[in-house]
Amino acid sequence: MNRKNSRGQIDFVITWVDGNDPVWRKEKNKYIASSEDDNRIQRFRDWNNLRYWFRGVEKFAPYVHKIYFITWGHIPAWLNTENKKLVIVNHKDYIPGYYLPSFNSNAIELTMYKIKGLSEQFVYFNDDMFLIRGTKPTDFFCHGLPCDSASLNVHCVDPNFGFNYAVYQAISVINKYFPFHATLRKNWRKWFCPFYGKQLLRTLYLLPCPRFPGIYQTHIANSFLKSTFEELWEKEGKAFDETCRHRFRNKLDYSQWTMRNYQLASGRFWPRSMSFGKSFFLEKNKDSIESVTLYIKKQMGKMIAINDGDLSDQEFLEDRKKVIDAFESILPEKSEFEK
Repeated sequence: MNRKNSRGQIDFVITWVDGNDPVWRKEKNKYIASSEDDNRIQRFRDWNNLRYWFRGVEKFAPYVHKIYFITWGHIPAWLNTENKKLVIVNHKDYIPGYYLPSFNSNAIELTMYKIKGLSEQFVYFNDDMFLIRGTKPTDFFCHGLPCDSASLNVHCVDPNFGFNYAVYQAISVINKYFPFHATLRKNWRKWFCPFYGKQLLRTLYLLPCPRFPGIYQTHIANSFLKSTFEELWEKEGKAFDETCRHRFRNKLDYSQWTMRNYQLASGRFWPRSMSFGKSFFLEKNKDSIESVTLYIKKQMGKMIAINDGDLSDQEFLEDRKKVIDAFESILPEKSEFEK
């Protein structure tokens, strides 16, 4: 498919938390997470590799218009806050006061469209998602539409957190507004694009389903239209409000996946290869640290996501050093985002 242009400026948004900040920890400990909340240490552990996110953006995405750095209030000591592309955003700058304080990434993400000055076209990164090879604006937006890979899926139990209802909440919303087969027929060129490789077989296999069975979530940075958030808040505001009132991540939360699914079902996206980036899960009996470091050093994709799993404290420290060494091999020079 033709990938001529992105039509408009592109902003990046990244959320970050310093899990070692004693003030933040004291504030968090005031609130007791319920049995339905996800308050695992992995949600807040610091990999100390954030500087490589900024180095990657400067080297591999120099076209970015603004970077909105969302934080509870802490700022890395090394960060150059005078950089003209950088906008520091405190939770209280855009999240309604009745949701604060929030330690729930879903609430932080569902409301980020309210950030003052944010462009219609933006890319949302978790702080475990990094650019590791050169990109173009058309890797993220084409013809004014978010670039993404559409593939059907069947959602299963998360072994660490039981049923992750966020994926079910997201699929329930598109089944509410979009008839399955009519939607795929209307945008068949986008849903059955050869860019998707073997993932296309998954979609073909699930075609007999009477409704959307699920959407394959790649867990890399997602391209969004701000207007998607605005439209869905109008339609599902009550449900999103309940999510945002949860102090910590909750099994019943809605998430940014709802927004992504809605863009895919509505046809407001442009097909992108599944090989654009890859997500790794550093958990026992899953992806190995060797696979992660090789992917980085060989720059095998344009983006990588490194998910913190059930590593012991010692394993975490060992793997963190290996990840930092791998990033240092491709991004050794300080960026202008560093003092």
